[in-house]
Amino acid sequence: MSLDWIYYAISWILLTWHSAWDALVSAGAVIGTNWSWILAIVFLVVTVRVILFPVFVKQIKSQRAMQALQPKVKELQEKHKGDRETLQKEMMELYRKEKANPLMGCLPMFLQIPVFLGLFHTLKRLRPDNPQPTLYGWTVDQFNSASSAKLFTAPLSGRFGSTAEELSRLGANSGTVKIVAGVLVLIMIATTYLTSRQMILKTGWAEDPQQRMIQRLMLYGIPVSLLVSGSIFPIGVIIYWVTNNLFTLGQQQWVLRKFPPLVTAKTAPARKTAQPAKSGGLLGRKSAQPVAKAPATAPKVAGPKPGAKPTNPKKGSRPAKRQG
Repeated sequence: MSLDWIYYAISWILLTWHSAWDALVSAGAVIGTNWSWILAIVFLVVTVRVILFPVFVKQIKSQRAMQALQPKVKELQEKHKGDRETLQKEMMELYRKEKANPLMGCLPMFLQIPVFLGLFHTLKRLRPDNPQPTLYGWTVDQFNSASSAKLFTAPLSGRFGSTAEELSRLGANSGTVKIVAGVLVLIMIATTYLTSRQMILKTGWAEDPQQRMIQRLMLYGIPVSLLVSGSIFPIGVIIYWVTNNLFTLGQQQWVLRKFPPLVTAKTAPARKTAQPAKSGGLLGRKSAQPVAKAPATAPKVAGPKPGAKPTNPKKGSRPAKRQG
């Protein structure tokens, strides 16, 4: 299957944003950076994420529906223990009846993969020795401008693992490229970890062992893998990835506030019993001491005080002696 249509679409969005920013910011390099191309990549991310935003909301709703169905799923697992075929049929029927789709949680990520591949391919071909500069709707001037675009004097097509020969053709310094690319890779790893961690902390760890293993893979496996793959990514692709992660962090925060995670029956009592433990700090201990002493002092107040005449029980026996 040809992916040319993706390359044309990504190129069109990228070039459109570059034309817009090129009319607003300086065409030359400022602080060794061609900001019109950097901003074009950033707003390419914004464009794609705005298009995918309705899908992201559906993903959150689907995750909430799956979370609400966990008690029924457990019942089916206990009922059909050892019979996988029947269990799968019952679970599919349950998902159909409740209009929950387990695959919806991965859909936004799958839809972004073609965009990532398209940008990776587009930026990888931005080199001065490319014999086909006008592919995918580019003009020669646009191609030459993008090929020479830099971030702090490091070319956007440069990589941490670029050879000295490749960097010499780009007219770049090897040390500068490694520093810029290395810092961006570290930011990419950190923001990738934070996006997964934010979602897991808000929704909680899955009780199903397989789903929990997937969560651990997303939280730790993918960031670690970026240590290797980050060295082959062009700087322009890493800018796209970092911007995408930052957008995801903000978007998740907004969506999780609007669609808060469900509180299950098991977690509700735990929170109620945990509150006195949290309040048992310095303030909690001071307020608890008078309550503990109150029962001990109550009988002393009710008893007779020394020398109090109205409460003397012998007074009631004197009339009896007089009558005798």
